[in-house]
Amino acid sequence: MQVTCEVFNVVDIYVNKSFLISRTQSFNTLWTLLAALLAAAPLVAIAEHLTLDQVVVTAPDGTDSILSTSNLDEEALASKQAGTSDTTRLLQDVPGMSLYGAGGISSLPAIHGMGGDRIRIQVDGMDLLPACPNHMNSALSYIAPTKVGSIKVYAGITPVSVGGDSIGGTIQVEPKPPEFARPDEDTYFTGEAGTFFRSNANAFGYNFGLTWVGHDMNMSYSESNAQADNYTAAKDFKDAEPGTEGGAVIPGDEVASSAYNGVKKQDIGLAYLYENHLFQLNAGVQKVGFEGFPNQRMDMTDNKNTLINLGYSGQYDWGELEARIYNQDTQHQMDMGPDRYSFGTGMPMETEANTDGAMVQGEIMLAEGDVIRLGAEYQFYTLNDWWPAVDESNMGPNDFWNIDYGQRDKFDVFAEWEAFLNPAWSSLLGVRSTTVKTNAGPVQGYDNSDAGSWGDDAAAFNALERERTDYNWDLTALARYSPDITQMYETGYARKSRSPNLYQRYVWSTNAMAAVMNNFAGDGNGYVGNVDLKPEVAHTLSVTGDWQNAGFEQWGLKMTGYYTYIQDYIDVKRCDFSQCSPENETTTTGFVILQYVNQSAQLYGLDLSGQKLLAETADFGRFTGTGLVNYVRGKNQTTGDNLYNIMPLNLKLAVTQSVGGWSNTAEFQAVAAKSRLSQVRNEVPTDSYQLFNLRSSYEWKQARLDLAIENVFDRFYSMPLGGAYVGQGNTMALNGIPWGVPVPGMGRSINVALNVHF
Repeated sequence: MQVTCEVFNVVDIYVNKSFLISRTQSFNTLWTLLAALLAAAPLVAIAEHLTLDQVVVTAPDGTDSILSTSNLDEEALASKQAGTSDTTRLLQDVPGMSLYGAGGISSLPAIHGMGGDRIRIQVDGMDLLPACPNHMNSALSYIAPTKVGSIKVYAGITPVSVGGDSIGGTIQVEPKPPEFARPDEDTYFTGEAGTFFRSNANAFGYNFGLTWVGHDMNMSYSESNAQADNYTAAKDFKDAEPGTEGGAVIPGDEVASSAYNGVKKQDIGLAYLYENHLFQLNAGVQKVGFEGFPNQRMDMTDNKNTLINLGYSGQYDWGELEARIYNQDTQHQMDMGPDRYSFGTGMPMETEANTDGAMVQGEIMLAEGDVIRLGAEYQFYTLNDWWPAVDESNMGPNDFWNIDYGQRDKFDVFAEWEAFLNPAWSSLLGVRSTTVKTNAGPVQGYDNSDAGSWGDDAAAFNALERERTDYNWDLTALARYSPDITQMYETGYARKSRSPNLYQRYVWSTNAMAAVMNNFAGDGNGYVGNVDLKPEVAHTLSVTGDWQNAGFEQWGLKMTGYYTYIQDYIDVKRCDFSQCSPENETTTTGFVILQYVNQSAQLYGLDLSGQKLLAETADFGRFTGTGLVNYVRGKNQTTGDNLYNIMPLNLKLAVTQSVGGWSNTAEFQAVAAKSRLSQVRNEVPTDSYQLFNLRSSYEWKQARLDLAIENVFDRFYSMPLGGAYVGQGNTMALNGIPWGVPVPGMGRSINVALNVHF
């Protein structure tokens, strides 16, 4: 099939990558170790034969019992998948979660007020990293919503076996697991096909998958495609004017630079089942032709991401073993999109990154049901970020090197003990060691002979000792008490650490045009790195109570309170050196240049969620009510300022009717005003708002139809975490566009989606 050519070429791409050949000896050693483990697994299985109760072998998942963990299965995800092309939005009903605004398929998740690199995100067991100074190609954008089979969110106290190099929590996204034919049935083909349309932004796309199912072999192919125009708000929020020189007028209610097109994902998979052992090899390609970002100075004009993922999981008499090795290669381009000034030249920016990762983890079953988990992980990440010279402009004659051969290598080992003391009491204790080594090469500006604009900053950076090694460690201690099946209580302490990313340490230019291109906060400001940044260390205390009726169907209530103190929290200060002006230190309106610094911070809050069976009749089915309340408060303890991008108090209430194949939901959402603002960033306030949504679905044996009206009453609102609106005009200049306009939310949209299984 012609559509699979890109995927099958992935192998050639990786084999011919010269830098893979020159990887360190430690990576070769780990590859040898993994290969030996995988090769030995069938031999061990012969000696320790076990009969599987189910055909599919899964990885260790004992940490699911932690109360602060949220699990979303295929049934819970089905209705959410129909309404979005952004996988992160599948998480918007998880307690403690909030979403940072970005592109149409690239929202960024936050847990308890901490987002970005403060959260560990795994997709099919891989730790995928962004390769962009604006974090446009987020980890969750690499898997299509329709491909997701399950999601686990670890908020609050995160076990060391699933944490590491993160302080906010962990998100694990898994594709649908492979299936195998029973011994008494023939091999067969199965598949699915779907399409969707959403009226606001004229969004449409499709998904398709085909799988051959054998008794011990599974081969699959899937692809998806999505595109959308700029979306519209419920009313005008700016003047109607052209976004670029001589361009068409952009209406006052249109959110410029929010379109996306050419979003195509292709995956092939091979799974082999040998007795109690599952081997999986997956390869995937994602291509994005264009994705606009209304809260960034640039747009993504091309992105190609390729993945190879080899995994093993097996069951033994002593427990379970999991191993994995993977590679990610990203080629990323940015420039001015059609809604921005390009001055006839544009400003091309390119990034190439490569990630090699591997892990081995064992789960050992002890007497009395206790479990020991041991594991080791490697990750090698390289990044080149440069901005090609532009003829007949002041961006030349040389390429601008934002980060030259940045490296971030990480090695982890951990041990964890889950003990069941008696039927009522259990505990979890774990420790993890993480070593992170970062470095970057010498840089240059567009013209180093221009000392004031480029040369002085480059020379100062190149004179620094840039290599850094951080020795971090994590600790988790948790106790759980369950006196009976109707109630459970959990309390714990966690010490978590995270080293700075390459952009926080090694971005070097104080030139305003360069600085504003380095921003993954979405606030419109410019950022300068700091080589001397220390790792963040977070201390978290959490208490959770979970109550339900004995039958688990009538009602349930869960409440989590938490407090986190973060030592050496990476926040910002106003830039006060080199090209930064005195006004930059004092202005309270307008965009500014900031530098990353270590300070201290605290966050505390409450998550409350529940459900109740309201009524059940023979004619009208079941009526179930659900509720969700999230509150978080964040403050910089060093300066007294508020932390940036903290979601205000918010509430969701919904009633769902289920009768026959029908499921109908009415949802109410209320969000308080955002008035506690980060003064150092000149963060913009947002008003409170309320939204009402209607969703309906009908499911046949082999098909599902979803209908929805989002924002039924077409209410205007500004997204509290949407960032600053910088989606049109002269965005290359620090204050060449209006300040003080938050990115608005989407107006009314009528959505329809159809999925067929065969």
